Amino acid sequence: MNISSRIRHYVTAAAGVILGIIFDQVTKYLVVMNLKGQKPFVIWENVFQLEYLENRGAAFGLFQEQRLFFYLSVILICALVIWFYSRVPMEKKFLPLRICAVLITAGAIGNFLDRVRLNYVVDFLYFKLIDFPIFNVADIYVTVSAFAFFVLLAFYYKEKDFEQIFSGGKRRGNAD
Repeated sequence: MNISSRIRHYVTAAAGVILGIIFDQVTKYLVVMNLKGQKPFVIWENVFQLEYLENRGAAFGLFQEQRLFFYLSVILICALVIWFYSRVPMEKKFLPLRICAVLITAGAIGNFLDRVRLNYVVDFLYFKLIDFPIFNVADIYVTVSAFAFFVLLAFYYKEKDFEQIFSGGKRRGNAD
């Protein structure tokens, strides 16, 4: 793959991250403007509702008020994802991994922006039926993409694919 094509892939990925962050931040802005200080907006009685919550921790309320931990985590996650993305071949077969990387990065940065700006994360999606913790769009990006990423690595990609990824995108024996 030539350099201009690879650059195009990186620009597309960066645009995907930016669009993901914008969508996350817009949903949170709308929630703050319309739900903060209000009763939950019920979409399906006793099943699903939009409910404003200021989350100062991580998933399930872990690590309350541990801002330094979250800041360092985002830096580490983004660095690992960028490193991994740079290793993944720019072939159609590996597109699902690249999409997962983009969404994980967008989600991590989306919640990071909340923590820097507000000292908490705005959550608002609540599955009341199962009393699942309230979450947001960035959480969906990270959770679904991380799950898909591990399923893909465990069940879809084979040993030769891992060799290709960790050899910098070159097939063994190729001088690309």
